[in-house]
Amino acid sequence: MKRKDFLKGLGLAGIGTVVAPQEVLANSKKVVGGPEACPTLIPTETEGPFPLDLTENTTYFRKAINETKTGTPLTVKIRVVGSANCLPMKNVRVNIWHCDKDGLYSGYNQTNNAGQAGLTYCRGYQFTDNNGVATFTTIFPGWYSGRICHIHFKITVSTSYSVVSQLTFPVATKNAIYAAASALYTKGADPMTLASDNIFSDGYDSQLATLTSVSGGGYESYLEVTVNGTGTTGVGHLERQAAKQFAMEQNFPNPFTKQTTIPFKLLNSGHVKIDLYDLNGRNVATVLNKDLSVGDHLCPVNFQDLGLAVANYAYQIEVTNSEGKFTDVKMMTAAQ
Repeated sequence: MKRKDFLKGLGLAGIGTVVAPQEVLANSKKVVGGPEACPTLIPTETEGPFPLDLTENTTYFRKAINETKTGTPLTVKIRVVGSANCLPMKNVRVNIWHCDKDGLYSGYNQTNNAGQAGLTYCRGYQFTDNNGVATFTTIFPGWYSGRICHIHFKITVSTSYSVVSQLTFPVATKNAIYAAASALYTKGADPMTLASDNIFSDGYDSQLATLTSVSGGGYESYLEVTVNGTGTTGVGHLERQAAKQFAMEQNFPNPFTKQTTIPFKLLNSGHVKIDLYDLNGRNVATVLNKDLSVGDHLCPVNFQDLGLAVANYAYQIEVTNSEGKFTDVKMMTAAQ
């Protein structure tokens, strides 16, 4: 399969339970404390002013998103949990986008954002891993007039339900970063406060990400976000159309060392192809490619024989039969 086709499948075809359309709600919390500590839902924030639809664009399936943009290194970790039980939600797509150190957004050419049309920096998406975490590496964003420093994110649970919100950072730590790298962040300290920002003024605590320095330079940010649904420690979810053809379960064991197994069930006979991809969308192995009959199947994967490194990988099943072509995507973790 071509990389473009794989990433189109990643976009929406293989994730999420189909639910009734509704007002999108989300909530955020920094520490999981069990079901009794699961926070209440809060309304979504605006996507604007500069979102891009990444669903069909193969450029953005990547972990490192800053491209050539310079700034203080930042790792962003967003953990997604289900509101019903506060357990992690696996295989959920997370998009993030933010401005560069000068307050500019890629992809747009507008007043106060001139010359950025056609550019792609500081945007990307990943899928949550076994712990419900999506990780990005980027630069610490700057700020622009009227808004405090922030990062946009969108969590796609299914084609019918997604969450759009924003996160921000502790003011003192953020401005200390600007001061320490004043040669890069030439605008100086961010003049906005959390209370004065029109997005976060109605309750910023739930969207306040941690911000801690890391060895070797740079910072790590973490936010836990709760969305409608039930977090699981087992299988992922399928869309309705694919569910009529097959069911692919979570690989087991997961995480694993050296070997794992991908279970799936065919409801109609057809040709089955299973590919492994790294988090930059590169096809690193095809582990199954054959015609199969109706029933339960197991696909063993030996990472030692494949020579693949310890890391997170996306695995995609592609089933082709008389009804068409259907895909599903999940994450697996190869550990030490």
